[in-house]
Amino acid sequence: MQVARSIEELLYRYNCVIMPGFGAFLTQRKSATIHQTTNAFYPPSKVLSFNEQLSSNDGLLVSHLAQMEKRSYDEMLKEVALISSQWKADLKENKRLTLTNIGELWLNKAGKIQFQPSYQVNYLTSSFGLSSFVSAPVIREVLKEEVQELEEHIPFVITPEKREKFAIGHYLKYAAVILLALTAGFTGYRIFGGNVLNEQLAQKAAQEQVTKKIQEATFFSNAPLELPALTLTLEKNTKTADHQIIAGAYRMQGNADKKVRELRAKGYDSQYIGVNKYGLHLVTYGGYDDAKTALINLRKIKQTESSEAWLLSSK
Repeated sequence: MQVARSIEELLYRYNCVIMPGFGAFLTQRKSATIHQTTNAFYPPSKVLSFNEQLSSNDGLLVSHLAQMEKRSYDEMLKEVALISSQWKADLKENKRLTLTNIGELWLNKAGKIQFQPSYQVNYLTSSFGLSSFVSAPVIREVLKEEVQELEEHIPFVITPEKREKFAIGHYLKYAAVILLALTAGFTGYRIFGGNVLNEQLAQKAAQEQVTKKIQEATFFSNAPLELPALTLTLEKNTKTADHQIIAGAYRMQGNADKKVRELRAKGYDSQYIGVNKYGLHLVTYGGYDDAKTALINLRKIKQTESSEAWLLSSK
C-alpha cells in the first residue's frame, strides 16, 4: 500500500494531511524569492513541515486510501494504524524514515521527531511548470570604461581635472537663453518685402557669434563666459504703422485683396501690407502708431469680429 504516495497527492490539494497515530504534514505558501549570493530566482511554492502533535484521525487520508484500494473504511483505518506503529518503531531504533518527495524523519536525543522536507517537488499548483534559474548580475561599469577608453583616443584640450571644475552646462544655458530671445524677437518683428533678407542675414550672424564663443569657452578657457552684445540694425518699413492688427494670412493674393474689400466695407481702415517670410499675404484691420491704442482696438475686434486676430508690432 502506497501511503507516502497518497500523502503526496493530497498535499497538492490540502494544507494539512494527517497520518493517524503518527503526525500531520503541513504546507504553507511562500512567495517568490531571490538568493542574494547565488542570484538564483525561486518561484512561489509551498513550504512543507511536520507536527507530531496533530495525530488524531480526520478521515482524509484513510478515505482516500480506501477509495484507491477499493476497500472498506474500517479495514483501511486498521491498516493505517499498523503502518503508523511500524514507523514509530523504526524511529526508536534510530532509523531514518524516508518518504519519497515528502522528506526525511528521525528522532533527536530528546526523543522528538525531526523532519527535513524534500525540495524536489513544488506542491503549489499555480506554480506548475515554473522552475528556479540563475541570472548573472548586471554589470554597470561597461559604459564608463568605454567612455574612458574613447577619451584616450580623442585629443581633448581640457584635462580630466579641469573638466570636473568646468561646468559647460553653465555656458550652454546662457547661450540657449540668448538664442531663444533672438528667435522670439525675430518672430515678433515681422519684416516684409526686401527686409526678409536682412532679417535672415542678421539672425545667421548672431548664431555664428554665439556658436564661436561657446566653442572657445568649451575647448580653450575656464574663465566665465562673456557673450558679446549683439546689435542688429533692421530697416523699418515706413509704409505701414508700428502696430498692425492682423486679420488674416492668405496663400493667394486674390483672397487677401478680397478680405481688404470686405473689411473696408465694414468701416475698417484695412490694408494689404505684403508677404511674410512664409510666403503668406497679410491683411490688417488697421494700423496704429500708439501701442496702447492698438491693444484696445485688438481687444474690441476679438470680441466682435474674430478671436483669431493678433497684433504685429515692429518695435
